[in-house]
Amino acid sequence: MKGIFVFIFLGLVINQSGFALPLGTIKGETSDKHPNVVFFLVDDLGWKDVRAYGSDYYQTPNVDGLVTDGVMFVNAYSSCTVCSPSRASIMTGKYPAKLHCTDWIEGWKYPHAKLKIPDWTMYLAPEEVTMAEAFKKSGYVTGHFGKWHLGEDEKYWPENHGFDINVGGWAKGSPNKSRDLGSNGYFPPYGNPRLSDPGKEEYLTQRLANEACEFIDAHKDSPFFLNFWFYNVHTPLQAEDDKIEKYQELVDSANYQKNPVYAAMVEHMDDAVGQVVHKLKNLGLYDNTIIIFTSDNGGLVGNGKKKVTNNYPLRSGKGDIYEGGVRVPLIIRSPGITHAGAVDSNLVISTDFLPTLIDLAHLSSTKEVIAALDGVSLLPILQKSGKKLSRDEIFWHYPHYHIEGATPYSAVRKGDWKLIHIMESDNYELYNLKEDFGEANDLSNQYPGILENLKLDLIRWKVKMKAQMPMPNPDYDPTKRK
Repeated sequence: MKGIFVFIFLGLVINQSGFALPLGTIKGETSDKHPNVVFFLVDDLGWKDVRAYGSDYYQTPNVDGLVTDGVMFVNAYSSCTVCSPSRASIMTGKYPAKLHCTDWIEGWKYPHAKLKIPDWTMYLAPEEVTMAEAFKKSGYVTGHFGKWHLGEDEKYWPENHGFDINVGGWAKGSPNKSRDLGSNGYFPPYGNPRLSDPGKEEYLTQRLANEACEFIDAHKDSPFFLNFWFYNVHTPLQAEDDKIEKYQELVDSANYQKNPVYAAMVEHMDDAVGQVVHKLKNLGLYDNTIIIFTSDNGGLVGNGKKKVTNNYPLRSGKGDIYEGGVRVPLIIRSPGITHAGAVDSNLVISTDFLPTLIDLAHLSSTKEVIAALDGVSLLPILQKSGKKLSRDEIFWHYPHYHIEGATPYSAVRKGDWKLIHIMESDNYELYNLKEDFGEANDLSNQYPGILENLKLDLIRWKVKMKAQMPMPNPDYDPTKRK
């Protein structure tokens, strides 16, 4: 069976309305086995960093293969423009504003900025019910491989949030590259307490793919949830020499994307996806596995001459509220549910993954857990191509400063319209994304009625979320802004 990524659990099924259902009621599901789940999350992968999404330089045949087999979403978004909040949101199905986890851990420090940022939560709270805990409760073996970045202390790491196995997930948000510690980023020694150093040269992403495949081998006879959260393509920019040389020869000045090291890192990621998919197919598990492939935020553009990727035609990149910072690739394959090769234009965001998996996998979740979720189940649009979700607005809240230039902001997208609130100046920007994909034309003065309606929606949502707000900074000094 072909389709989007699928998740299934043991025991009774409880749907979004809280009613118990017998197992085996998933449309088109004929296997006696419960579906496995593989969740690929790539760090900092831009919306256009995949060939199927329009990259003019990077090569991603394995990810493109998932597009052929699954559903490709063209209006998918991360719930934050930086990593930790998006990851917390994926794990819990809640907006970062509700979790008060609104910046990457540990965040950038701007003590003399115009606004004083709130004292946000720098971890995924132990009391939160996570995706891994939902799977484990339903009888799944759970494994996390790669980046975590949801708390400095071990009590916040994957093994304490529902994962039976944790390979590589700890406090750091990028491969540990430190001369003082003797760690070398994507090459050993890794300086990672959840990843042993090998006795030979290797590349981190290849190592994680090998570990993930060993996990699949070990649990091929039982349902498993495999959380493969790449460190790629986050800095430091490092890749194997042969891949870098390959892309150096392919550089074209006419392309928007032209960083050969970054291109090589994208290929390393694609190779790993292919290795895991190949393992599933060799073991006869592919047609009984739900797969999700996405990113935690938009692509990193980089400052000055140190350009990383290019998100054109989207504006800006990681850390910024414009489309380049939040629009991400998303592919879902769920055997017996999704229609192979479908393209969907509904607004989808990180909070939607957990409620979707609850429905697709028939997880044993309580009414209380379901009621606390901010996302919606994508099951209806996965089952029927072209169907519209009942929800047509999504939100962002980032009361922080970012090194790429962003200042505190909130935003809402409703239908084709997007409203951005820049908190320092208390200004609003309004864009029609259907007509202005690159957010070049601010229409706030031309459509005051639409602006006011969206402004009220944004205010009501922030009140509902109990969103933390920045305050005037008594230590503000414009001469020390940087």
